Amino acid sequence: MSGQKGRSFSSRQYPCENCPLRPLPVFREFEKQELVFVSKFKKGELAVDKGATVLVEGSHSAHLYTVLSGWAFRYKLLSDGRRQILNYSMPGDLIGLQGSLLGEMQHSVEALSPMLLCVFERENLHELYRNHPGLAYDITWIASREERMLDENLLSIGRRSAVERTAYLIAFIASRAAVVGLNGKAPVRIPITQQHIADTLGLSLVHTNKTIRKLIDRKLINWRDGGCEVIDSDGLKGLARWEGLSEGRRPLI
Repeated sequence: MSGQKGRSFSSRQYPCENCPLRPLPVFREFEKQELVFVSKFKKGELAVDKGATVLVEGSHSAHLYTVLSGWAFRYKLLSDGRRQILNYSMPGDLIGLQGSLLGEMQHSVEALSPMLLCVFERENLHELYRNHPGLAYDITWIASREERMLDENLLSIGRRSAVERTAYLIAFIASRAAVVGLNGKAPVRIPITQQHIADTLGLSLVHTNKTIRKLIDRKLINWRDGGCEVIDSDGLKGLARWEGLSEGRRPLI
């Protein structure tokens, strides 16, 4: 579990100067001095197995992470074990910021697939804010982006029908995956189960299964071992009345 003493980090397979994410057009370029700082800020890399818990609600972690490869999801639990999935994390996303700024994690993070994480020392955030205002603005932008995604998800749960909110969720995840290179060859394959969708949308598993069947019958998705296969992303967007992502270039730390 993250935050425990003794957690080991691998040597750098990907130095910041050769980051495989940085050439993607979705990310803004670093200034030279920013790249020097982030390269020093990075402590190492951490490989995480599918199903492993990266961060635990209520824990105090000395680190925060950028997803270099793989998928994860953020969630909260009620005392009786019921789970609410809050969002999904993909390459380029920063996780653990909440614990870094508030002292302890208010949610947990679990790996949906094998992951590789860049590891940063929480205590060095002070130097970032003090000496690198551009990067400090980036941190604020990242937090604001997360808030905007949660706003859209709340709108979906509160006002869209079950089939609309399911179409929105799948289109939303697929669109985010596409811009960071997770789509590979079409169609997009999302490594989630129907239980993940149910726990994200506040639906029962039975209702979720019936709703997914409607999307399959409309030839918008397929459901195979290993996840959801997106056939018609535009069709999903149209059904959900969602115009798609419109964030432009974004920071990568």
